[in-house]
Amino acid sequence: MASITRHATTLADGRELIYFDDADTALGPERAVDARVLDPRPDTATMRQDPLTAEWVSIAAARQNRVYLPPADKDPLAPASPSNPSEIPSNYDVAVFENRSPSFGPALGGDNAPQGLADLDELGIGRTRTSIGRCEVVCFSPETRGSFGSQTVSRARTVIEAWADRTAALSALPGIQQVFPFENRGEAIGVTLHHPHGQIYAYPYITPRTQRLISSIERMPDLFSRVLEFELASERVVLRGEHWSAFVPFAARWPLEVHMLPHRHVPDFAETSDAERDELAPMYRTILRGLDRIYDTETPYISAWHQAPVNVHREDIRLMLQVTSPRRAADKLKYLAGSEAAMGAWIGDVAPEHTAELVRGGIAAARRDDS
Repeated sequence: MASITRHATTLADGRELIYFDDADTALGPERAVDARVLDPRPDTATMRQDPLTAEWVSIAAARQNRVYLPPADKDPLAPASPSNPSEIPSNYDVAVFENRSPSFGPALGGDNAPQGLADLDELGIGRTRTSIGRCEVVCFSPETRGSFGSQTVSRARTVIEAWADRTAALSALPGIQQVFPFENRGEAIGVTLHHPHGQIYAYPYITPRTQRLISSIERMPDLFSRVLEFELASERVVLRGEHWSAFVPFAARWPLEVHMLPHRHVPDFAETSDAERDELAPMYRTILRGLDRIYDTETPYISAWHQAPVNVHREDIRLMLQVTSPRRAADKLKYLAGSEAAMGAWIGDVAPEHTAELVRGGIAAARRDDS
């Protein structure tokens, strides 16, 4: 059986670019050289510690210069052409490259780099550290519009292979504490490119959300197995397979929210099996296509793959998908009000059981579309 293949190269300014070819690709192995003359990469940003929360904030001013909703013929993620010298010099199936305007990196060390988790956990006034790490862009397709859900099953499987490959590679870089693949979809979410793509952040710290999770696990060590057992016995299940199950969580915050867990303990994509990846490709695609069929127009969302930290809690934090959307009706969005934005005290607008009905209906409609 044909397999997904990988071709690594570099861009004109030294950034890494990796092509992942579908198992059923129509492309040859040749790849063009990036002949652009590019400015030097921006300096690595600096993190500042908020003493009120002990959280670290990366001040990445270079991101102000990134492209904002360009026309299709100027899409920086499309294959390069004489009129559009884009970021990717050749046609491709899936392509992954280092972000030109990263929030973290390109530095992976230096005089003011974090000196491990103990250093980051200290609390002080005016503390700074270099925002070491890596930010990568994952292009799902050479097409100029779309999302993960609009890809073929074969292409979805290639993207999952890329996530697994990059999770392993980024986890091995010095100073990296957590790797996070995600997709932002829709202008309501703040997307600046319509091109079907996601991102991967490799952080120099354990994120605040995961730190909260660690606190819960310290109180309930078998948390994920118990959550999965509880949700599978509920009316909130929206899709179930041999290796994965998806459900609307019991205490959903967002009007549309779907979580998915593997049935066995897997800390990240790098440790999933081929069978798990094979099932995930059509299953995850179906969930996103289902969200688009709830209403007559595409649903904005953030699709977040929560993975265990690189060096700690790998035996008790399980890989988990969390898809959230602010869409609370066909023509209404949920905006974070004072209680939620300022205090983190959430108020749900839709009963999770009703959301599960909507999602199951959307999934049924998406399956009819595919049949």
